[in-house]
Amino acid sequence: MQAVIGADVVLGQVVERPMSEQAIRVKQQAETVDIVWPDGTQTSLPHLWLRDNCDCNDCRVEQTTEKKFMVTSVTVDIKPASTEYLDDTLRIVWPDGHATCYNGCDLHAFANEDTEWRSEWGAGYVPVGFDFQDFLNDDGAAASAIQEFVKSGAMVLKNAPQEPNTLEQLAPRLGPIREVLFERIHNVEVYADGYNVAHTSLPLPPHNDFASYSWPPSVQALHMLVNEVPGGESVVVDGWRVLSELRAARPDLFDVLCSTPVPFRMFDRDNETYTLEPLVRCDVDGHITGLRFSNQLMQAINPNRPGVAKFYRAYHELCKRVTDPSVKVSFRLGAGEILVVASHRVLHGRNAFQASGRRHLQDAYFEFDNVRNHLVLLRRKGLVQ
Repeated sequence: MQAVIGADVVLGQVVERPMSEQAIRVKQQAETVDIVWPDGTQTSLPHLWLRDNCDCNDCRVEQTTEKKFMVTSVTVDIKPASTEYLDDTLRIVWPDGHATCYNGCDLHAFANEDTEWRSEWGAGYVPVGFDFQDFLNDDGAAASAIQEFVKSGAMVLKNAPQEPNTLEQLAPRLGPIREVLFERIHNVEVYADGYNVAHTSLPLPPHNDFASYSWPPSVQALHMLVNEVPGGESVVVDGWRVLSELRAARPDLFDVLCSTPVPFRMFDRDNETYTLEPLVRCDVDGHITGLRFSNQLMQAINPNRPGVAKFYRAYHELCKRVTDPSVKVSFRLGAGEILVVASHRVLHGRNAFQASGRRHLQDAYFEFDNVRNHLVLLRRKGLVQ
């Protein structure tokens, strides 16, 4: 294999050097250094970005790798004095003599950044099951389970102890429990004085919990301790799929759902939670990142607010799609099984049941960031594809 031969890159000039019978092209532009890779992808590197992200010990805290360089220590229009690509390394010398080096593979990765890490649910989908003890005690099993969870938004842990507060044991894998007002671990049984429809035997339409928080818990684990009643099948819906299809069919209605603030409230005698937020959240690139949907907790919008009629047209269409039987995945959650859902994506619910026996479920909340971060740690061990 012939390595890339180093050469100075002058403003406006292109340098091509062979690597495995292909070429890497490096061009210094007025504000960027551009690299065209052998596969045809391109990475455009702004000069100030290159200086700001220098990884040397002068620019980073050596002990922690945190950045100490501040961009205000150079001019906003800084340009490299020289640029060289040699041995899979981009080396830049700045006007003050400081040198910055970047690994070519790391730079190439920006051109192939995976922005679509989630997977769609296919026909016949049901959440994949994993053994509870393997999940806790075997890093390889945990890596497979968390990878599936991150991609699909749901999984079931099987053969868990049928003991109260078992959900506490998930913290080493899912991160610390996200506490909310009300209980740390919530008991769901039929109560004559329950503060929520979950404490009845009535059906629960697809929803996510605590829509009344400005940032609702992003992971929910539901542990079935006892299930002796007819009916009560668990229901999950891929809310992001519903939104994607709505956006494709009616982008006007989708935009209304993204921009109209909606009040949500949950309370009991001792607690009060309230927020005013849109039903749909997208990131700066337009990717769907959150669905807030709870028919139970949604409150009346001020009818004098502009656009309420348009909102209700959009909301009607969303409700029709969320409750369509074709998007619902139903299954019986047995005793000793834990359903885990990424609750900013996956809505959960249940069918009605006959309260002729015991049905006792506990749930607790976690945060999706912590779950993904644990996957990063497992990847470092070489356990993630």
